[in-house]
Amino acid sequence: MKKLITCLLTALGLTTACGQGNFENADVEAFAKLITEKGVVTLDVRSAEEYAEGHIAGALLIDQNQDDFMEKAKAMLQKEKTIAVYCRSGRRSANAAGLLAAEGYKCVNLKGGIRAWKEAGKAVITDAYEVDAFQTKSGKTVRFHALMHSCIRIEFDGKEIEIDPVAKLGNRTIDYGTMPKADYIFVTHEHGDHYDASTIRLLSTEKTQLIMNKRCAEMFGAGKAMSNGQTEVIDGIKVEAVPAYNTSEGRTQFHPKGRDNGYILTIDGLRVYIAGDTEDIPEMSAIKDIDVAFLPCNQPYTMTTEQLVKAAKTIKPKVLFPYHYGQTDVTTIPSQLASEGIDVRIRHYE
Repeated sequence: MKKLITCLLTALGLTTACGQGNFENADVEAFAKLITEKGVVTLDVRSAEEYAEGHIAGALLIDQNQDDFMEKAKAMLQKEKTIAVYCRSGRRSANAAGLLAAEGYKCVNLKGGIRAWKEAGKAVITDAYEVDAFQTKSGKTVRFHALMHSCIRIEFDGKEIEIDPVAKLGNRTIDYGTMPKADYIFVTHEHGDHYDASTIRLLSTEKTQLIMNKRCAEMFGAGKAMSNGQTEVIDGIKVEAVPAYNTSEGRTQFHPKGRDNGYILTIDGLRVYIAGDTEDIPEMSAIKDIDVAFLPCNQPYTMTTEQLVKAAKTIKPKVLFPYHYGQTDVTTIPSQLASEGIDVRIRHYE
């Protein structure tokens, strides 16, 4: 009788799933409120094609129809988090929520799926790039767009910030011509997967501020050259150029000490560490109070997964994005850092 009454209830907010009993359902309004809360991961279980057509901002993608769904989920999702899961209509996500709940995850399923979400007038991201939003100390929003590899687009207070913009890598491309012109462009070093003069020119206006390492400034013939240890304040954004280099035997020629930059940007109190191409160097012990960190992971050029985990434990960012990872399997990193309280987010920085 109790189960029958529970299934018949349609109260506002969350209700227990009929026939499942191990996860909850939420209507659109309750789901929208839930995904803004700390400790909640939004999970899209549709196909990559459906995801690209429109998804909820910040949603992680794991295709429920793939054979390795649970394997990926266990590697990428932390049981300490609440998993807010959705699909097209609510059926696949209900199945996924049941599977996850059976493994000890706390799950909430969006009733009606993204169809109900759209019908309610809620926003979706319609491009293929994943977007993560953070609030600054004064309540402003900073948005990070996962473009590819080392390429990051940042939006803040009407300003556009581009990190290592490169239009083409192998068979992958970014159409920067469809994006706003940049107010600030940061380049870590001169390798072709980080420095692309034609894309810099495409994104630039006469007001664009270019911040580079010394070699890139020389190659481009313009821009502010910053060296390791140098700090500047540019239009209210504090910029710290920090070391980025290889230490392992046989790798030091890739990124020699003293040449390349990583950057720490303090944007209205939000501290963002963009490591560039580096291993887990001793200087990382001095990097403190990081809200968002981007750490590279593609041996032999940057870090192994073991080095990245060590670096993350040293820096202790609140949120970590492994990036620049190429063919390296980074799906095990979240579980390795689960006990550290670090929110690890796997995005398509391949």
